[in-house]
Amino acid sequence: MEIKYADRVDSIKPSAIRELLKLTQQPGVISFAGGLPAPESFPIEEMKRISVKVLEEQGRSALQYSTTEGYQPLREFIAKRMNKSGIDIKSDQILITNGSQQGLDFSGKLFINEGDVVICESPSYVGALNAFRAYMPKFVEVPMDDEGMKIDDLEKALIENPKTKFIYVVPTFQNPTGRTMSIERRKQLIQLACEYNVPIIEDNPYGELKFGDEEIPPVKHFDTAGIVIYLGTFSKTFCPGLRIGWVAASPDIVRKYVLAKQGADLQTNTMSQIELAKFIELYDFDEHVERVRNIYRNRRDAMLNAMKEEFPASIKYTYPDGGMFTWVELPKGIDAADILKKSLECKVAFVPGSSFYPNGGNENHFRLNYGTMSEDLIAEGIKRLGKVLRAL
Repeated sequence: MEIKYADRVDSIKPSAIRELLKLTQQPGVISFAGGLPAPESFPIEEMKRISVKVLEEQGRSALQYSTTEGYQPLREFIAKRMNKSGIDIKSDQILITNGSQQGLDFSGKLFINEGDVVICESPSYVGALNAFRAYMPKFVEVPMDDEGMKIDDLEKALIENPKTKFIYVVPTFQNPTGRTMSIERRKQLIQLACEYNVPIIEDNPYGELKFGDEEIPPVKHFDTAGIVIYLGTFSKTFCPGLRIGWVAASPDIVRKYVLAKQGADLQTNTMSQIELAKFIELYDFDEHVERVRNIYRNRRDAMLNAMKEEFPASIKYTYPDGGMFTWVELPKGIDAADILKKSLECKVAFVPGSSFYPNGGNENHFRLNYGTMSEDLIAEGIKRLGKVLRAL
């Protein structure tokens, strides 16, 4: 029997990272592939106590349906935390989602008609590309340098593409490159978005994972017109398995996202939301985040020091000031997919870079995640990978 699917199903591709993760489950593989947080950072003992406490004190409500918008104490905490970063936002402008990935899918559902244009960084986060791709847009890539998206190229893209529905950016410790957009370009991005009346979707999963003392205001900090839709998550600072993210935007935009969520799953897990709020109530969340930062800072240093020792001098890579990734550029003509085949024979995995370019090409790049493996395993994995690279 021939099953007839919607036309958009043909545009949906499997996640290259998720498919690669299946290979990394093999014993002995040192994986720099998926963006998995460090499991040592998970507060397991605290969550054991909190789970019992929530069930004893709020069991009936924790196991019941709740509002689509989310658990009010958690939304209030998010609003206060965003206020500290310079964003003027209230709790009723926040929708709790099943991870920020759900916010990406809702963004595609709410904005994109077939053939509409999505402007994104080049390269960009593959999970967002896959979420948007289901709604059959045209992707227009804007090149980056060490200060982020190039503003002159962005304006050119806006002029040439009047059907642009939104600009998608990961401005802070970007996935996959680890780069951070400069403050001046953040201001220019807002100016262009207002001039051309195109909303910005600011995806900020890594903003709190900074390794230095400098405060980096989100793009939404500069937004006085309500043109920025901000996506946040606890997956990188707390526990990804809880699947708690959020959308923060002007009231009229948030109401549209609430309607999308009501049609998708009604609400985010009540128990998870209350447990997270209880952790915040009983423990020092800032102290927990600082512990996570220290883990990633040490692992970043371990990886980049090893790369400096083991990689051929012709290979370039980024030096991130936060987040979980570094981006590697091979000499022209070398395909990272071929390198991956050889490195898997040595039980080392990474993600080839072509997946991060919605229109293909740029095969001579790959992404390394330093967040998951211990420092000893990072050193060993980079040593093995360096041997493969020198041989080629």
